[in-house]
Amino acid sequence: MMRWFKALMPKEERFFDLFARHSEAVLAGAVALRAMLEGGDAILTNYQTVMDREQDADDVTRETLIAVRRTFITPFDRGNIRDLITAMDNTIDQMQKTAKGIRLFEVTEFTPEMKEMADAIVKCAQLMQEAIPLLGSISTHAVRISDLTAQMSALEGRADELHDIGLKALYLNNGKANAMGFFIGNEVYDHLEKVVDRFDDVANELHGIVIEHV
Repeated sequence: MMRWFKALMPKEERFFDLFARHSEAVLAGAVALRAMLEGGDAILTNYQTVMDREQDADDVTRETLIAVRRTFITPFDRGNIRDLITAMDNTIDQMQKTAKGIRLFEVTEFTPEMKEMADAIVKCAQLMQEAIPLLGSISTHAVRISDLTAQMSALEGRADELHDIGLKALYLNNGKANAMGFFIGNEVYDHLEKVVDRFDDVANELHGIVIEHV
């Protein structure tokens, strides 16, 4: 009876599939957000892609949290699973907020610093997608996972620099003559910075899992 009951329960390997699906949605959302910053017709088309991928990620997050409650044996601590999928989901949630802000304020032109920050977002998503499958063999891939998380943290530091550089240029170009322009640009910069910050949170979660299991 117990064997039959366990057969109906989600297998622990399922979590790695769920993480992989989520990371695919995050990367697709990041690519679409970067495309939005090309301006013009790309804004509307890619805005919807960000919205759709955010919904996909939410679905996977919900499925993961349900699986955590129903699975007898998990690949690592249940709290780690919840924290990791939540951190991953926060990245694309923030992308969605960024895309909505761009539409709300009808932003059509973007600075080189904004575009470079968006490039960093795409790179972080790629690094995360590479790191996630490695969790299936943490001991074997601990060094590589740590290297990937370090790269994500370095990108967060670079994004902070770009935020400050871009904000200073924005102030100098607008000043008191165009306070609204400065306000709107500041909003875009802050949203982009927060996306990269959320990826740094993912890096910290991944690094913490490595430390606990190696």
